[in-house]
Amino acid sequence: MIFRASFLFILLFLSLIVPERFAVAADRYKIDPEHTYSTFEYNHWGLSLQRGRFDRNSGSIEIDFDNRSGSILIEIDAASISTGSSVFDSALRSSRFFDTGTYPKIVFKSTNIVFGEDKKPIALEGELTIKNISRNIRVELSQFNCRFMPLYFKNACGANGSAKILRSDFDLGRFTPFVSDEVSLSFSVEAIKE
Repeated sequence: MIFRASFLFILLFLSLIVPERFAVAADRYKIDPEHTYSTFEYNHWGLSLQRGRFDRNSGSIEIDFDNRSGSILIEIDAASISTGSSVFDSALRSSRFFDTGTYPKIVFKSTNIVFGEDKKPIALEGELTIKNISRNIRVELSQFNCRFMPLYFKNACGANGSAKILRSDFDLGRFTPFVSDEVSLSFSVEAIKE
């Protein structure tokens, strides 16, 4: 009876310990704001493609290549918008567009990372939130690489991606159709392992 009770106790103990011991945790990386920025591009009156960027970005990447899982969070400081024109930047920060005093952050949070055959991420599916309005988008990745970085003496990951959205979906549709409703979003991100 004592042997049986001891055996059951050992089995219970192993069932609690073994999965935790052998579980593979996702690696966590903190976004490097010095090497991360987001850009946008739109058609202006059919004359030219105009571009701008957001200079202050933060967030994190969690990635588990073996299990093809993870998550990505990017937070953009909406007031860091930069078009090369201080007058236009002020207009975009105003309540007519981004209303950065009320809605200081633009957030992308992934709900799924799509992996290719080589175990590298090829797309992100998730929720983009602008002015407290959330829409599901898909970000296509043109590259996603990780390596040891001698500069930091740590591993780092970097990616480039793009997506298309409609300004009107986020209460930003002013001057449509003269200024295109469709906007191309792109980002360059690097993140350092924590």
